[in-house]
Amino acid sequence: MDKQKIKNIVIDMLGTIIGSAIMALGISLFLLPNQLSSGGFSGIATITYYLLKIPMGAMILALNIPLFIFAGYKMGKDFFIKAIVGTSSLSFFIDVFDKYPPITTDRFLACIYGGIIIGIGTAIILKVNSSTGGTELIINIIKNYNPHIRVSQYLTIIDMVVIGFNVIFFKEIEIGLYSIIAIYLYGKLVDIIFEGVNYTKLLFIISDKNEEIAQVIGNEAQRGVTSLYGKGMYSQKEKLVLICAASRGDISKIKTIAKKIDERCFIIVANAREVLGKGFKE
Repeated sequence: MDKQKIKNIVIDMLGTIIGSAIMALGISLFLLPNQLSSGGFSGIATITYYLLKIPMGAMILALNIPLFIFAGYKMGKDFFIKAIVGTSSLSFFIDVFDKYPPITTDRFLACIYGGIIIGIGTAIILKVNSSTGGTELIINIIKNYNPHIRVSQYLTIIDMVVIGFNVIFFKEIEIGLYSIIAIYLYGKLVDIIFEGVNYTKLLFIISDKNEEIAQVIGNEAQRGVTSLYGKGMYSQKEKLVLICAASRGDISKIKTIAKKIDERCFIIVANAREVLGKGFKE
């Protein structure tokens, strides 16, 4: 085994353990003491924690054992090992942090900060292509049979069902409402950390003065412009369509340049999820 592979294994394992610890922090010190749920197996474990006094970490581990047995035959060895490390670490840290007093007993604050902290931990685990078991592992197993399923849709359905059980058990609709906020926030944090916050805008400019507009954008806004051939289906005329990727701060300047040169130009501004290359993320 070469040094690079060993380094990657160490980084993946450390990322899995650190991410699990952060998730456990959000669950044990924010959500669990306030009877809130983050969905999935942790939501089921929240009910058994209050109903049967079973430590939440131990219950999560027990619920995952059948999945591990089945996943051992279907998932790759590397992912399987990281999933075991992730689930074991999460269970261990949850039970450790559960011995400390909660950070807050205000449910609104708990769902906000708990959701954010769990989102950070989850994103770290996803970054190293690992797992903490639960519904995520179920979906990964299902994807082996049907790789085209919409993972987010199924995860959302499962989370909503689990939250429904929490509401029925605790007999408080507010628990469900606050839990939904927590789940939404940790999902958004995963998107931000995993995909980045530097969202870029994409401008499509259609004009009879394309060359002049492109030149001024390059000189004044310091942004590159690409042209593609297009055809107006109503006019049946062929025209160049300018495409320009720019940061949010450059949008107003580029629109002003285009309108100043051709006040009749047609501009479309769209969100670009990620842009790689010179002038953006390398």
